[in-house]
Amino acid sequence: MKLASLRDLYVDELRDLYSAETQITKALPRMAKAASSPELRDAFQEHLEQTRGHVERLERIFEKIGAKPKGKRCVAMEGLIEEGKDLMSEDAEPSVMDAGLIAAAQRVEHYEMAGYGCVRTYARILGDNEAAKLLQQTLDEESQTDKRLTQLAENLINIEAADAEAEEEPKGSRKTKTAKKRR
Repeated sequence: MKLASLRDLYVDELRDLYSAETQITKALPRMAKAASSPELRDAFQEHLEQTRGHVERLERIFEKIGAKPKGKRCVAMEGLIEEGKDLMSEDAEPSVMDAGLIAAAQRVEHYEMAGYGCVRTYARILGDNEAAKLLQQTLDEESQTDKRLTQLAENLINIEAADAEAEEEPKGSRKTKTAKKRR
């Protein structure tokens, strides 16, 4: 597809996001299964439902503009998901795996937020306020998911991962004393 106009770029970027979202719907169940924290598992499962809604919104936009959603493969998302698969194949302490899963998921969220911010702006410039509103709704949900993952990481998961590390240190080591002070 030749990108001769902002509309062409808009459609191309929407296709990229559609591909990314459909890939995520396949990856999230694996991530939920790999999570040991019930809170993290719930966050992944809830985001899976949201992601299905994101796909439906994109399909509505494609229908409205008379374009097909397929035809592009998001290689960036493929790479991010592959990194997550690599992580899940590691032999890791459960809380450390959870911390890694959050990091992988946040990379995905940040990619999506960048993409949705761009296409929302394109929709506004092209005068498609209905699409802009739908894209903003998705952007808001991606941002909320990112914030939820940050809260889980900072208030629970990363602390548990640090405690797991401290428990592996020999008695009397500096890390063990530091970890005990945090408690």
